[in-house]
Amino acid sequence: MRQVEVAVIGTGWCGGIRAETLSRSALVDKLHICEIRPERLEEVRQLTRPATATLDYQDIVSNDAIKVVYISTTPEHTHFPIARDCLRAGKHVLLEKPIALEMWEAGELIEIAKRNWVKFTIGYSQRFNPKIAYARKKITDGTLGRIVSVMVSRHLSRSLGKKIASRVKLSPAAMESTHDLDFVFWMLEPAKPVRVYSQGSYGYMQEINGSYDCMWSTVTMDNGMLVVIGGGWNLPPAYPNYCGTWIEITGTEGALILDDTQRDNWLSTVSEGTRFPMSTMPGEQVDHVFAGQMGPETIHFLESVLRDTPVMVAPEHARMVMETYTAADLSAAINEPVDLPLSNQSIAQINDLKSGVLAAV
Repeated sequence: MRQVEVAVIGTGWCGGIRAETLSRSALVDKLHICEIRPERLEEVRQLTRPATATLDYQDIVSNDAIKVVYISTTPEHTHFPIARDCLRAGKHVLLEKPIALEMWEAGELIEIAKRNWVKFTIGYSQRFNPKIAYARKKITDGTLGRIVSVMVSRHLSRSLGKKIASRVKLSPAAMESTHDLDFVFWMLEPAKPVRVYSQGSYGYMQEINGSYDCMWSTVTMDNGMLVVIGGGWNLPPAYPNYCGTWIEITGTEGALILDDTQRDNWLSTVSEGTRFPMSTMPGEQVDHVFAGQMGPETIHFLESVLRDTPVMVAPEHARMVMETYTAADLSAAINEPVDLPLSNQSIAQINDLKSGVLAAV
């Protein structure tokens, strides 16, 4: 069996999941971890027993024995420089979403990966959700006929929303609907988005980072299909990290409704009230099995490197998703539809939005 040395940079929530998953895999020769918080580094070191544990990601970059790197750092502005350095060093990289904060950054990462002949992918773990995989199968095998519309409604608890929004000034379209844009575009390939119209509504999150509580975006595809995606992060405090999603797909020959609201797992106790275990998007370890998508996604990327097979999410696809949610942010700010690909005028308006010239989301 082929093995490889692997590193995880950033061992918080998602990075911790990936490190634990890799520490159990027979495909990993040696595991290396990096974390800037000494107490968390020690906690994950005790849990995973890596070959090395460091506070400086450059130790990972300079270690030629490490071939595969998972980058799970926050805040999100750290994604570009760390991914750039790892790709330049000739390492295969899985980077948590978003691919970057600027379009040019995404383009540069894609170009470096191509130039160095290394695999580069983005952690859009929802493609490993069996319900999403089933939906794609029913679309591609013709069961639903010609697809007419897709609707996705995803909402997070405000405890998780606050955690995310407090570390970076990005909208729910950029941080949450990005998952749905990814798998919907994947299901509808080869169709491409050509127009976005988005609206947002303020509420609880406005005082935290000036963000909308919820955004609804209508995306027109180049073959006329209609995509409507809603993303919010203001559900009342309840089960930690709760995420509920509802999906409706209609076609000329059928319809598919997917309930991913996690109501099938319901725990009620005197001490804590109602809980919805295993309801987070990344998932969690439950004794000997992993309940969720991030564990399988982590191993899939490792296998794609060892077997030299295509990654699940092409970075070019992730850039298209980024361009779409960026257009959604602009649309909500100017109250007008935005065409794709982004025009020079739209790019200038986006820069104004980021600098505060336009109303910020």
